[in-house]
Amino acid sequence: MTYQQPKLDTSPKISDEVRKTTCYMCACRCGINVHLKSGKVSYIEGNRDHPVNKGVLCAKGSSGIMQVTAPSRLRAPLRRVGPRGSGAFEEISWEEAFQTAVAWLKPLRETAPEKLAFFTGRDQSQSFTSFWAQGFGTPNYAAHGGFCSVNMAAGGIYTMGGAFWEFGQPDWDRAKLFILFGVAEDHDSNPIKIGIGKLKARGSRVIGVNPIRTGYNGVADDWYGITPGTDGLLILSLIHELLKAGKIDLDYLARFTNAPCLVDETAGPGRGLLLRDKDGKHLVIDKTTGKPAVFDKKGVQPDLGATHKGARTVFQHLAERYLSDDYAPEAVAERTGIPAARIKGLAAEIARAAFDEPVVLDQEWTDFRGDTHSQMVGRPVAFHSMRGVSAHSNGFQTCRALHLLQILIGSVETPGGFRFKPPYPKPVEAHPKPHCGFNPGTPLNGPHLGFVHGPDDLALNPDGSPARIDKAFTWENPMSAHGLMHMVIPNAHAGDPYRIDTMLLYMANMSWNSSMNTRSVMEMLTDKDADGDYKIPRIIYSDAYASEMVAYADLILPDTTYLERHDCISLLDRPICEAEAAADAIRWPVIEPDREVRGFQSVLVELGNRLKLPGFVDAEGKAKYRDYADYMVNHERRPGVGPLMGWRGNGDQTGRGAPNPDQLQRYIDNGGFAIAHIPDEAQFFKPWNAAYQDWAVELGLYDKPQPYLFSIYSEPMQRFRLAAEGHGTRQPPEHLRERVRATMDPLPIWYEPFGDSAGADYPVHALTQRPMAMYHSWGSQNAWLRQIHGHNPLYVPTKIWEEHRFQDGDWARVTSPSGEITVPVAHMAALNENTIWTWNAIGKRKGAWALDPDAPESTKGFLLNHLIHELLPEKGDGMRWSNSDPITGQAAWFDLRVRIKKADPPEEAQPAFPPIPSPVPAARRNRP
Repeated sequence: MTYQQPKLDTSPKISDEVRKTTCYMCACRCGINVHLKSGKVSYIEGNRDHPVNKGVLCAKGSSGIMQVTAPSRLRAPLRRVGPRGSGAFEEISWEEAFQTAVAWLKPLRETAPEKLAFFTGRDQSQSFTSFWAQGFGTPNYAAHGGFCSVNMAAGGIYTMGGAFWEFGQPDWDRAKLFILFGVAEDHDSNPIKIGIGKLKARGSRVIGVNPIRTGYNGVADDWYGITPGTDGLLILSLIHELLKAGKIDLDYLARFTNAPCLVDETAGPGRGLLLRDKDGKHLVIDKTTGKPAVFDKKGVQPDLGATHKGARTVFQHLAERYLSDDYAPEAVAERTGIPAARIKGLAAEIARAAFDEPVVLDQEWTDFRGDTHSQMVGRPVAFHSMRGVSAHSNGFQTCRALHLLQILIGSVETPGGFRFKPPYPKPVEAHPKPHCGFNPGTPLNGPHLGFVHGPDDLALNPDGSPARIDKAFTWENPMSAHGLMHMVIPNAHAGDPYRIDTMLLYMANMSWNSSMNTRSVMEMLTDKDADGDYKIPRIIYSDAYASEMVAYADLILPDTTYLERHDCISLLDRPICEAEAAADAIRWPVIEPDREVRGFQSVLVELGNRLKLPGFVDAEGKAKYRDYADYMVNHERRPGVGPLMGWRGNGDQTGRGAPNPDQLQRYIDNGGFAIAHIPDEAQFFKPWNAAYQDWAVELGLYDKPQPYLFSIYSEPMQRFRLAAEGHGTRQPPEHLRERVRATMDPLPIWYEPFGDSAGADYPVHALTQRPMAMYHSWGSQNAWLRQIHGHNPLYVPTKIWEEHRFQDGDWARVTSPSGEITVPVAHMAALNENTIWTWNAIGKRKGAWALDPDAPESTKGFLLNHLIHELLPEKGDGMRWSNSDPITGQAAWFDLRVRIKKADPPEEAQPAFPPIPSPVPAARRNRP
């Protein structure tokens, strides 16, 4: 018999329908094609037509199918029937859930709206949730940015009107040198991977500055294994070298920054502020006349080296500071862990790429002074940074230092450098200030979050006490633009500054990986007062999954998964824009839920209707919106400007136009996104380019042109320093005066991270990173992703590994000033020699996420959170000092100092907690 080749179908049909939407497996917000077979998700691939990912999809995005079939999905609303933390719930109807929530919330709104604390996790709909909270009237609202990267956002906006990642990107097509500071591989992963691929294909250099060499740093051409918390010192040393060598862009500084502005050096309440004319415009000295002139006068040529009646320019102050020998490479080498020769070499490499290899585009453009330029000249050095430099107590000033470095070489908004994404750039003055005026039965007197310009903008009560439960916008952290989510539970438990009644949390795993001092936070959530009542009386929580936080809530409002709901990735919030175009996107229910769950945003609409919140009901008390989809289409933040920019009016208007009832369908037909390309003459120099300013007004990003100067010298910070020195009607309390004066320098500075006070007893730095295949904690319950990261060892550098004679399979006891863990270790050579680290959010509590009790995430997985306290060690002054950046309140996760030694292997990673009963059935062993 002859051998017969079997007939195989090598291209089986994987779907009978494809629906296009937006991924939610991380914050890249890539376009995806969701393949359906018999109405069920069968396959997810990248959308090749999408502006963000152009068809590229990572492991997270592809595994989204496992999120919508996850056994941990909540099934129905739940009401607690046992003690908090017991996991004892009963299912109730949505009507019962709404009635319960309204019964709790309505009396608060009518009598004491501040007693509601509403805080959300990575929900990507913050313009909507803040709108709801403002209508309710509580001052206590914020999202996750305070424990994520507020230093990065605020540092960028206060300095240059935009920031890294969601607000900007490198010029991938023209950069010749790309330098990353503190970037883990989960953030912006697909665009960065595509971009690095472009750089490598052109032969451009990639340099990583990070204590840990993984991911992007692993493919870098060179790696600087810096000591954690010293990035700012390294950056200022690079600035020192560039100034010494004269490798700075003087023309760029003079034209587009406040470097030529004059600093008042007289004694008194105006000392250190910039001189202005009678209309409040910055004054410079015009080179052609030698006389003062407003900065935006046509034809003015600002003089960087001028003086006027004893006032010197910002540039002169800058040069005097950073040319000091304190910033010489030899002076900072030991502290940063980078040899002086390498620091000098990096500075030389930056100078060479910026000034020996400029990018010149033959594109005419006109600036805000009316001067026409025949070309666009750029410095092809692009930077990117993220939480690695942000999550330190000196992170705000480090972020500002990095932006100063970019600006000094003229590589912001020029070809080859860093480019803003619409709706940025915006001057800090274009952003709202924070508001805290609350009264019973009325909305808050303005947006909760924003950017203060000085002490008068702080969120303080008339007696000087904090108006917010998280103490945001107070003298403890004056510029806390995103709030302090990590302090909400500790402050509410302590009743400091006051007691709250109800905590409403959305997708914020605050009893586990999203809190410092996790064990104590779980105790705070269950602690009772002398009368036997919970110190935090009521907790309402919404999540799609049975996370650790579910067990500590009193009422559960189950959310859908991302393929079962509407979402709005809006220009009012955090859109999907690229540097070349404005863009926004939607999610829509490509499948229907098979459970009694509802999208949280639609739940808020229903609650807004029932509570009769302003903005949700009309003058007769009738609901304005049926659900969130209706809100997305019909809400207008300003006349003609709503959550979505595409297909407005009759479907032929972009940006501005009346609501269009067919808008969502037009988005669906277009793959889930809309895009508006920036004209060629407006692509670069956006803050000063008249063509861009006009285009932004036409699109609805601005209501009028708003060109501005980059603030390498920060007047808002100087106003706070003046208050600390005794000027003005609002001054800090005595115990904070010196800290405000020392940290809020208007020029970037470096100071030791507060965690370093642990001293020689804790000589090792400890960090976490998120892996490329995970994002927030929901990823590590994903059946596919768990195969990549089922547990997380503690990675130990060679020096410490050999010093303690570790071997494969060993465990270590790691101790900090506030806690102790015992965990498995692994050797890693490409690591700063005094730093240990692990993957974040892999460790799970037994019983959560519908995982087996003996799942490796629960037995070998662990959190460093147990070692990190939300408060600094006591100083003996009776004060509670938050473990945060003193300027913005950013959680200082990465200030952690520890000691380590070999330990006998326990049965499982320590600390171990009793299992929490799951509110969902256990997963089947062999599910389809």
